Amino acid sequence: MRIGIGYDVHKLAENRKLIIGGIEIPYDKGLEGHSDADVLIHAIIDSILGAMSKRDIGYLFPDTDDSFKDIDSKILLGNVVDLMEYAEYKIGNIDCVIIAQSPKMSPYIEQMQEVLSYILKTDMENINIKATTTERLGFEGKGLGISAQAVCLLEKIIK
Repeated sequence: MRIGIGYDVHKLAENRKLIIGGIEIPYDKGLEGHSDADVLIHAIIDSILGAMSKRDIGYLFPDTDDSFKDIDSKILLGNVVDLMEYAEYKIGNIDCVIIAQSPKMSPYIEQMQEVLSYILKTDMENINIKATTTERLGFEGKGLGISAQAVCLLEKIIK
């Protein structure tokens, strides 16, 4: 077994869709970034890469590469799953948290779990997503951005 952690943060901006956990969440702002800026998927990617000792999302998918401009983060996650399977690992479990003052994430968590479990080729019960506010403290609490953290346990595939 191997464990990895991931963290990501993006600034909220006008004229962007808010994509978190692979789904669009209705909101008046979205996250700014080179890709679709899905903080949850980015944190999960980093946790998987960390567990495999494969550096991080910025190394694998640099923001200097125009082929990743506005890319759907679900595609990036699928590429990481391919690397994971090539290295003969599978998801043991993932535990993550979305940190945002608003919008409320709880109505969307089950749909996020469905999308992510499909891409990660694991049961929904292996993916736990929590959401919290910062009681109006820090950049998340002031509505300037959203962050996410993830921990991933990988298991070696026994053949």
